[in-house]
Amino acid sequence: MKTKSAVPSRESFAARRKRALEVYERLVATYPEAKCSLDHRNPLELMVATILSAQCTDARVNIVTKTLFKEFKTARDYAEKPREILEKHIQSCGFYRQKAKHIANACKVIVDTHGGKVPGTIGELTKLDGVGRKTANVILGTCFDTPGVVVDTHCKRLANRLGFTKQQDPTKIEHDLMKLWPREVWSLFSHLMVFHGRGACVARTPRCGECPVSGLCPSAR
Repeated sequence: MKTKSAVPSRESFAARRKRALEVYERLVATYPEAKCSLDHRNPLELMVATILSAQCTDARVNIVTKTLFKEFKTARDYAEKPREILEKHIQSCGFYRQKAKHIANACKVIVDTHGGKVPGTIGELTKLDGVGRKTANVILGTCFDTPGVVVDTHCKRLANRLGFTKQQDPTKIEHDLMKLWPREVWSLFSHLMVFHGRGACVARTPRCGECPVSGLCPSAR
């Protein structure tokens, strides 16, 4: 059964921006606890956790990092300790050898080029091994108070279902959403999309009858 939608078949850009803000307001009311789901105490820990989260749940990453962060405290630890120790810690996250390589290589650059501190610009971050725009925007928005649109699998799926983009490439989706969302809410809106993607708007069978934004969604059923 199709839920009645308030979205016209042909929508102007101005109308889409207005609808995006209405979606944001409803999601804020629905998920007041929305924030980064990865446990961390500093930018380095968040970078490591975000790299580990690729094709792995945040819940599993948080279990792994609880012990990992007790042994690996600095970028130098990741860069210089035997790779086998790091791999053993992160094995249950999947693709652990590749992730360990990314983390160690990124941390070597952080030590050699940035004095052991995670840099705070997207240009510097995306030069680090294993750090793409998604990871960089997570770090910037959470640790450096620099808003960024984080396009993960949830955001990609919801942005298309909501008619905010027709793109599939994450960078193109990011740019489309940056035009729609006010800059000051880029990071929070990204978290809201994750929470909603895990809650009502799941991948296989979205629960449109429970969705607070179904009337604003052209895909609602």
